[in-house]
Amino acid sequence: MKKSPTVTSAGFLILFSLGSFGSQAFAQSSVTLFGVIDEGINYASNVGGKSSWQTASGDLAISRWGLKGNEDLGGGLHAIFDLESGFALDNGAAAYGGRLFGYQSYVGLQSDSYGTLTFGRQFDSVADTVGLLTANGNWAGFLFSHPLDNDNTDATYHASNAVKYTSPTWAGLSATALYGFSNQAGAFANNRIFSAGLNYTWQTLTLAAVYADLGAPGANATGAIASDDIGFAARNQKTWGVGANYGIGEATLGLVYTRANVMDPQSSIYVGALGLGEHSSLKFDNVEVNARYNVAPAVIVGAMYTYTHAALDQDTGRASLHWNQLGAMAQYLFSKRTSVYGQVIYQAVSGGNTRTALDGAYVPGSAGVSSNSHQVVARIAMNHTF
Repeated sequence: MKKSPTVTSAGFLILFSLGSFGSQAFAQSSVTLFGVIDEGINYASNVGGKSSWQTASGDLAISRWGLKGNEDLGGGLHAIFDLESGFALDNGAAAYGGRLFGYQSYVGLQSDSYGTLTFGRQFDSVADTVGLLTANGNWAGFLFSHPLDNDNTDATYHASNAVKYTSPTWAGLSATALYGFSNQAGAFANNRIFSAGLNYTWQTLTLAAVYADLGAPGANATGAIASDDIGFAARNQKTWGVGANYGIGEATLGLVYTRANVMDPQSSIYVGALGLGEHSSLKFDNVEVNARYNVAPAVIVGAMYTYTHAALDQDTGRASLHWNQLGAMAQYLFSKRTSVYGQVIYQAVSGGNTRTALDGAYVPGSAGVSSNSHQVVARIAMNHTF
């Protein structure tokens, strides 16, 4: 799950330098320790036919700690690294399948003139571009995700074994591309990922476009999208997306469209086995509108609406599913580092006659799938950064 490597979901990440290393020749080198702690109580109206109360960590921003390093090599060139470890505050367990640095872990070179090249476990281009224009990928967090996070705008999957290039910004335009290796001898394309995206900013307008192609995600444990780190286990998944944000005074308005084509989907990390059989496909179209408003320096409110249509093709026939989802949020900042917030999300699904887990409403991050076509999730929580 989640988020941008440079922007937390309304976490207001504050970095504190621990000092420099080495001799006087490396005076510009530093390592920074930082982190986010996000914890609250969630209520779900229907989970398997019963209401649910639970503590939940990391719904606004992933609870994590990390280390960032920067060594000035001269001539506008820097050696950089980032190691971030996600965890569940409820019980202290490591997130992302127990990975020590599952949120991200990379090393690379950053050039003021030529851009940044990094190697390791990283966010894909969807999360780096269009994802930042959605409510869930920017200021609202996990519960506001599109159904099953089908387009990865909330970064359900991360790209391991990945090489990423991010360009400098030219007249407001920047580009990024990523390739994640399968690491499988004799099967170069088995469980690999390629993605590329563009960002453009002019005054208060931000535009983005992205494309991602996943070959057999979840096919093995060592590939780009490991079997315990997937959105869907499938033969192939392709995602397109465009989006825009526009600021008007204290308000920011957003509009995003994404499409995800999932070929031969076997399972979802959220609802388990889909039981769709061979030669099936799921094609999701998502349209989101969102708005965020700074009522006062310490008070932020926001809302979003998402409509999702999924076309399911099987050997046994076709089905059409429709999701309508509404979300609202209010946040109060005690300081730049500490806040409290409340969220409520309503989801309704129709056309659910597939006899699979897709028929029941499910808000990603809730305690489980509803026994009917509706689900309400409410959360009250605290967020602290250091």
